[in-house]
Amino acid sequence: MNGVIALPILVPLLAGALSLIFWRSHTVQRALGVLGTGLLLVVSIDLLLQTWAQGHLVMEMGNWPAPFAIVLVSDMLAAIMVLLTAIVGLPVAVYSLSGISVRHERYGYYPLFHLLLAGVNGAFLTGDIFNLYVWFEVMLVASFALLILGGERAQMEGAIKYVTLNLLSSALFLTAIGLLYGLTGTLNMADIALKLGEVEDTGLVTVIAILFLVAFGIKAAAFPLFFWLPASYHTPKVAVSALFAGLLTKVGVYALFRVFTLIFDQDVGYTHDILLWIALLTMLTGVLGAAAQFEFRRILSFHIVSQIGYMILGLALFTPLAILGGVFYIAHHIVVKSNLFLISGLTYQLKGSHELRDLGGLYRSHPGLAILFMIPALSLAGLPPLSGFFAKFIIIRAGIEVEAWFAVGVALLVGLLTLYSMVKIWNEAFWKAQPAGVAAPVPAQGSLIWMWLPIIALAALTLAIGLYGQPLFLMAERAAAQLLDPAGYVEAVLGLDYIESVLEATRP
Repeated sequence: MNGVIALPILVPLLAGALSLIFWRSHTVQRALGVLGTGLLLVVSIDLLLQTWAQGHLVMEMGNWPAPFAIVLVSDMLAAIMVLLTAIVGLPVAVYSLSGISVRHERYGYYPLFHLLLAGVNGAFLTGDIFNLYVWFEVMLVASFALLILGGERAQMEGAIKYVTLNLLSSALFLTAIGLLYGLTGTLNMADIALKLGEVEDTGLVTVIAILFLVAFGIKAAAFPLFFWLPASYHTPKVAVSALFAGLLTKVGVYALFRVFTLIFDQDVGYTHDILLWIALLTMLTGVLGAAAQFEFRRILSFHIVSQIGYMILGLALFTPLAILGGVFYIAHHIVVKSNLFLISGLTYQLKGSHELRDLGGLYRSHPGLAILFMIPALSLAGLPPLSGFFAKFIIIRAGIEVEAWFAVGVALLVGLLTLYSMVKIWNEAFWKAQPAGVAAPVPAQGSLIWMWLPIIALAALTLAIGLYGQPLFLMAERAAAQLLDPAGYVEAVLGLDYIESVLEATRP
């Protein structure tokens, strides 16, 4: 039994429980926020190293054998995603030392913060389709509570759209699980993959696949049901926005990668054509929405939608290079987008507004912040030698290899429009002169150094991925190989004896 798999879930749950115990001590809660996420980073690195060495790690709950036990499974994709969760969680925890007020701490910010991290990691590591639903609901509860923390009018309006669409997604997800269970008699994803290939009613399998596609598409903020994201992500505290931007939609993307490689690979020509069009429309609508905005965080929110399209495009093209590119893109985007939201928060502290028309002069007054903005901004647009260039290059190269010329053209166009949005922010917030009669700086809850440090660290990571991206490339390559050949996953979870018994039972 590989108990290390449970640690990325147990560590944030323990930190959250201790935060509740020390509810009245804000100092202890803040310390637990940083120490808990720091420990999460350590155990996540350990999980990644062990997964790299062994290929797959499996933990069966209660010593019951799979598929009867609830299992936790770590392959390279899951291990990468868990590590990325910690990489986002620690900077956000440090940023929160100055970015979250005592009033918001009293509303339960830190316990909810840890609960969200536990839910995200649970979704990445579960090997059971129903428990994937459970972890999605844990995330929904924690994220909804964080979204409305403080009870401001804009937050409540955004939260209504957020929770309505996500509840619709949950209902579709649960319906699809019920149909899938009725068809296969199991909830273990490896067992489903094994038994689904023997189902004769392929039409019903495709219908169930589309239900999962819609459910996870909503979670990922894919076209056409993406509008909940730009309506809500700009409303909470910036630390919350950064956490959401980095992680929440990526859980939906992860679920799409997982089920459409492991479970639903019977009708790739049909399902992945749909994924292709969803990807392209998501890219276009997101980037055009961003081009029309003049509020810092709303621009960034629409670009989350746009960049999700690139990730789904990697899955839709369904080649080793494309899947590799999709995984690489997820990693790059989590780091870059979280950092851009943190930068928007520091800008707000310095200038007192998120509206671009009220900003200006930051290049002269804070040249360091201007440079730190340019690194993730140009990376998001895909300029070399930053991480976004290589992420886009891999996916575009994969599109060229399969002669998906229209998709390649859309990807290049969206990259140019992304650059336009980033230049707009640069010109309005950093380059033009400070307008007269605008809002005053907002007092921070503590030293601004706690805001600067996470931004510097994430910018350095973006540069490192761009200048020395081979480790991430190799990990993404291993993840892509495992996704496209799920036999290793199935064997690791079920064992050869069980697989042979199922195959023997299905032989005529």
